[in-house]
Amino acid sequence: MNLFAKKPISEIIAQSEDGEHSLKKTLGPKSLVALGVGVIIGAGIFSLTGIAAAENAGPAVVISFLIAAFACALAGMCYSEFASLIPTAGSAYTYAYATLGELIAWIIGWDLILEYAMGAAAVAVAWSGYVTSFLKDIGLVIPAQLAASPFDNMTLADGTAAHGIINLPAIFIIFLASVLLMLGIKESSSANMIIVVIKLAVIVVFIGIGIFYINPDNYVPFIPENTGKFGEFGWSGILRAAGVMFFAYIGFDCVSTAAQESKDPQKNIPIGILGSLFVCTIIYVVFALVLTGMVNYQDMRGDAAPVATAINRTAFPWLQKMIKVGIIAGFSSVILVLLYGQSRIFYSMSRDGLLPKLFSDVHPIWRTPWRSNILFMFFVSVFAGFFPISKLGHMTSIGTLFAFVIVCAGVLVLRYTQPALHRPYRTPFFPWTPIAGILVCLTLMYSLGAETWMRLLIWLAIGFLIYFGYSRFHSKLTH
Repeated sequence: MNLFAKKPISEIIAQSEDGEHSLKKTLGPKSLVALGVGVIIGAGIFSLTGIAAAENAGPAVVISFLIAAFACALAGMCYSEFASLIPTAGSAYTYAYATLGELIAWIIGWDLILEYAMGAAAVAVAWSGYVTSFLKDIGLVIPAQLAASPFDNMTLADGTAAHGIINLPAIFIIFLASVLLMLGIKESSSANMIIVVIKLAVIVVFIGIGIFYINPDNYVPFIPENTGKFGEFGWSGILRAAGVMFFAYIGFDCVSTAAQESKDPQKNIPIGILGSLFVCTIIYVVFALVLTGMVNYQDMRGDAAPVATAINRTAFPWLQKMIKVGIIAGFSSVILVLLYGQSRIFYSMSRDGLLPKLFSDVHPIWRTPWRSNILFMFFVSVFAGFFPISKLGHMTSIGTLFAFVIVCAGVLVLRYTQPALHRPYRTPFFPWTPIAGILVCLTLMYSLGAETWMRLLIWLAIGFLIYFGYSRFHSKLTH
């Protein structure tokens, strides 16, 4: 059997149009942009902005946002070419199957669990923290042990030390998002649109009020002098902060997993990917300018909630509750889209025989891969309920970057091996755009350190066991 057998693009498209397993086409360009904005705007804007400003770039974190956006745009243009060429569910997995072969496709599909499933678990843990805090503000107290993992240490109200038992709020939001996705993409897309509007409204209110509290002195110096260490201010600090802020854009590739449910994927998927990146970049830059203008970057060191600190300096402290609601809404939409993307990838892998058939069974009424949703409802909730966010975040990051490298490489390969294919969207400045995307992503992967690489390799080893024990013997392409 050929481990690098490629799946013909014509077969991929024909398979996606199979009536029994087809997904309902309900998503237009606005829904796709909202899908991207919904997953991109989350933890990054509310926490990473202050951290990167305080530790790396100062007010010049604005430049870091632009550099990070450029890096994402390189991968985003490659994603757009593939999504318009191969408008099916599956994202990078499907693209790799068509260009680099089955084994590479399996590797990237397995790797994407790191980005989507672990990412959803990590955000669910963060969601739990903000929900617990908000409920406490209004007089409802959840016992600390029931909102933290067994690995989390805490100090109770009476001063005694304790360990968490289970993170029940995190499990609750995973179950709720999964049920929404099982009921149908149109219903969950509508819910996501409402959530996106709420959190954008909160951001607009923060910017609209905060702009009147900007102290121009906080912008001086705009690029603080380097301390003598790489990454601590100066231009090296701006670059280090760009690496940090890159992860504030994670998730835009989820838009490509919706290609099979898009009304006009060749046109709308590139709009969804690049449009969501453009919208989020503008929001991030303006938000960072206001935040660093309201609070001196040095005052944000060690501050996990710089937005709350900024609001305290206004005449509207009641906005803190509103900001928490916006953060909770933001995290909710991120969880929804990440779980959506993961179930669609498993759907595609199951259609190819690499996973059991039950994962591609479509519900006769809902027209969604409901069994995949159920699997990830329980799988992700275990990690959300019993693991700390620090162990989940890095797995998400390296999985994302690895996927970007594969997609950029796939565009290069396919342009040279099948140049005559009709491409409704073509990556500009070829071949320099995909080459630059590969180099930038590999550089950021290198910066993540040995421990994160080790986790990636262990995860891939488990994937190899499954592939060589089951998938290669059930592959529809090689049998």
